Amino acid sequence: MHSNTLWGLGFAALCLLACGQSAEDSLSGGQSSSARTSPLRDDGDPEAVVGLRPFVRTQSDPFSTFSADVDSASYDIFRQMVARNQLPAESTVRLEEYVNSFRYAYPPPAPGAPDPFSLSLALVNDPFYPNTALLRIGVQATQPPTFAKRPANLVFLVDVSGSMDSRDKLPLVKVTLQKALERLDPGDKISIVTYAGDTSLRLPPTPVAERGRIARAIEELQSGGSTAGAAGLDLAYAQVQAGWIEGGLNHVILCTDGDFNVGPSSTAELVAQIEEKRRSGTTLTVAGFGVGLNDEMMEAISNKGNGIYSVIYDEARASEYVQQELLSTLEHVAKDVKLQVEFNPTHVLAYRQLGYDNRILQDRQFDNDAIDAGEVGAGHQVTVLYQLVLQGQSIPEPAGAPPVGDGESSTLPRTVAAGDLLQLKLRYKAPQAGENDAAREMSTTLSAQIPPSPTADPDSAWAAALAVLAEHLKKSPYVAADLRPALRERVGMLAGEDRKRIELRDLLGRLSTQPR
Repeated sequence: MHSNTLWGLGFAALCLLACGQSAEDSLSGGQSSSARTSPLRDDGDPEAVVGLRPFVRTQSDPFSTFSADVDSASYDIFRQMVARNQLPAESTVRLEEYVNSFRYAYPPPAPGAPDPFSLSLALVNDPFYPNTALLRIGVQATQPPTFAKRPANLVFLVDVSGSMDSRDKLPLVKVTLQKALERLDPGDKISIVTYAGDTSLRLPPTPVAERGRIARAIEELQSGGSTAGAAGLDLAYAQVQAGWIEGGLNHVILCTDGDFNVGPSSTAELVAQIEEKRRSGTTLTVAGFGVGLNDEMMEAISNKGNGIYSVIYDEARASEYVQQELLSTLEHVAKDVKLQVEFNPTHVLAYRQLGYDNRILQDRQFDNDAIDAGEVGAGHQVTVLYQLVLQGQSIPEPAGAPPVGDGESSTLPRTVAAGDLLQLKLRYKAPQAGENDAAREMSTTLSAQIPPSPTADPDSAWAAALAVLAEHLKKSPYVAADLRPALRERVGMLAGEDRKRIELRDLLGRLSTQPR
């Protein structure tokens, strides 16, 4: 049977469970589009991963190791572009950011637990493909107010170049900063640095208690000139030092469209500068404004800054960002968060991780506490998906997909128990820990079992739908060419009364009118 037909039947079966449609009615005659299938590199460099992730034979490489990610920018770009009746560029689609843009019913850490995370594992029949299983990993960070916010020393580094002279750019930056001012504590500090043809200190470190002074500085921001981003970073970092709070969060928030066109402008140069400052305790978050962002550069520098990369495109999104993302950034529960899954070859023939393509780590780097990884804020969730081929099934190899691989040559000892499907380990440091301080580790296991239908776990069904959407936008050979009607119907059934899920249903209605 043709691979697209197999996938179509698999996804349609998911729809059938909820709506009583046949597979043939749900998806009709879709043909797979070609996709870029450059070999996936796994050399431990998160910025070096390219192409579509293949299935990996468990016997040759039972370990999958990666850095945590809670960014949402990729899904924000999707929301922004589809609302404009456009499709996002394939290069901006990062599957894990689609999945992690939504909340799931994960249990919180037990009261008094030594670790600020809970771990959950779920296995269902995979709606992607018949005869495969879908593994969902859920990580839930401690919720406020059980974890107290550190005092914050925030430097807003604002791009005021000519490219920011647009209604959805600098004016929206000002709205966002005013909303942030309303939410911060009186003892927190704010500085404002601007950059265009030159740099300017618009507000030195000022207690939030002086709200009037800060609000005036925000309203006086104006655009004009070319962009010298690296020089602006130098001045921003100087203000971090001027307002330094020992034991607090000393953080730069870069507000830009990413148009760094004057002075040191390569991503590599900017990353090096940001990485150096991170080692000394100053972190950096990126907030993107406008359409046509320099997405690659902005994601790279936020990753190296141990911050979150988000996109803000209207006032509603500005409020969402301040309330949900900025405030949780101020309440870190852990840094250098890494995950490692060890699959049992006795039960798992092959696996394919969905997303996290630029978060790959070498297996030996999991125990190396000097390796930088992701930060997780209070209340954040991390969701990870794998397609699993259990023993006795065949590995899907649709036309255009990368060949099944042997993964990384690893000498790590195998510790998963004989009766377990897998073992999950999470390793992290406390927010104030130094680069070479020892990390803590927690783990859980999943016993070998027969996976139930996707309807047994609505969270897995929803996460799968988001993954399908992202793979569709990437023109993955693992999905049928045009599944948008079935996808929209399934999302509508799962959305319930959740505002953000309903928004996705409506966006998929717009998407149905766009060519793939």
